[in-house]
Amino acid sequence: MTYLIIKALHIIFMVSYFAGIFYLVRIFVYYKDTDAFESPKKEILREQYVFMARRLWNIITVPAFVLMTIFGTILILMNPTLLQMSWFQLKIAFLIGLFIYHYWSWKKVLEIKNLQNGELKTANLKLRQANEIATFLLFLVVFTVILKSLTIENWWQLITGFFVIVFVIMMTVKLVNKKKS
Repeated sequence: MTYLIIKALHIIFMVSYFAGIFYLVRIFVYYKDTDAFESPKKEILREQYVFMARRLWNIITVPAFVLMTIFGTILILMNPTLLQMSWFQLKIAFLIGLFIYHYWSWKKVLEIKNLQNGELKTANLKLRQANEIATFLLFLVVFTVILKSLTIENWWQLITGFFVIVFVIMMTVKLVNKKKS
């Protein structure tokens, strides 16, 4: 019973973390969108987006990340045989990718904070595409956890499906951005 409660808490904080990271990168996109605005609207919105990003990062995203990681680690300690399973090792690899994305997001939060209403140098399209990385990682982790050993057995189908999803999402982002221009 304790294991299942810890697992439920891990999933709850995983959902909270992804909600935070999804919205955080969207705030970077909104910040970049203000490049086309005139003063004082540009400065007012940029201040608000910096405020929102910092609050979201400090109050939701990082605490959820820490608790998700703590409960995940407890699950491993309670069931160390997980580390011997190939599907779980694949999940760990995807989580390393998530940690890298988390670090990139933290650097962007610091960057927009230190811009003091200045222009964010990252291109709008790159930010919109970066906004989808967490979605891809979520797909990879969830499919790996649900399918377990089937992930390894059917790796080529999953990779093909993943690349189709990536392509469709990226093309949708480009199309939406093109229409916006």
